[in-house]
Amino acid sequence: MNLPPLILASASPRRSQLLESLGLKFRVLPAQIAEVQPEHLSPAETCQINAYRKARFVAKLCPDSLVLGADTIVCLGHAIYGKPADHADALRMLLELQGREHLVMTGVCLLHLRSHHQRIFAEISRVHFRPLDVRAARAYLERIHPLDKAGAYAIQEHGDMIIHSIEGSRSNVIGLPVERLGEVLANWPASPS
Repeated sequence: MNLPPLILASASPRRSQLLESLGLKFRVLPAQIAEVQPEHLSPAETCQINAYRKARFVAKLCPDSLVLGADTIVCLGHAIYGKPADHADALRMLLELQGREHLVMTGVCLLHLRSHHQRIFAEISRVHFRPLDVRAARAYLERIHPLDKAGAYAIQEHGDMIIHSIEGSRSNVIGLPVERLGEVLANWPASPS
């Protein structure tokens, strides 16, 4: 791939690991913005607008770089579960998700400001939780750091304790849909030599 210098606009170590799995060289420059949740937007639109805002923030600082912004949310019906405010909120989230199927959506924005090229998409996976009681949910939360995770959980950290099955991209549930991202990057307009 003949890409401009790539920047990941996220401090997430999980996203860095997933991006590394594509064999790409990049640097990390986290976007300093607050995520928004406009009531008039669907969950898929919400994660895409947040991904765009993150990419745009960094692209304005580095207009010659290809900036990757991403935002992951967990949805149960119309309810959106972002990062929990505290451990009590994390416990509430797990108990609301227990025994049910929910969606995990990651909005992705690739933005090269200098050439005015951008690509925005959302990937959706279905996650089926095991039935959990308060004791099981607390036992899980004691093993992870839930406050930086949408929905207060991570499939890559003791996920077998709470997750029955996943339909769709596993990497999407972790925070970056590498399969689809790889396809988009492979078709990115070539940089002038």
